[in-house]
Amino acid sequence: MSVATNYFPIFLFLMISFGLSVFLIALSFLRSKRKGYAEKLSPYECGFDTFDAPPTNARAPFDARFYLVAILFIIFDLEIAFLFPFAVSLPSIGLFGFLSMMFFLFVLTVGFIYEWKKGALDWH
Repeated sequence: MSVATNYFPIFLFLMISFGLSVFLIALSFLRSKRKGYAEKLSPYECGFDTFDAPPTNARAPFDARFYLVAILFIIFDLEIAFLFPFAVSLPSIGLFGFLSMMFFLFVLTVGFIYEWKKGALDWH
């Protein structure tokens, strides 16, 4: 068997997936509604009003507290996700593993202090 014969299924898969993705994007672009309606333009769970016309939406000011809360979630989510395996393998990882985890927790603590100083934990 030649190299081309071995890689033909991969090439075929890539071509089919590329063609299907282009087709589906074009289909959604052609069939989508371009005009907004009252329910679509109303504020959703985040509480933000929808942005104006396309020329001004990239420059519209909005509150950055949403991103601070998202960062806070990521900090605690990562901390919990990495602490469980660390706690299970603590006897076998030695001093280097322990110091690595302490450095990781230090970085997360710095992020937490940053959010605290920015006021992301204050309820408004």
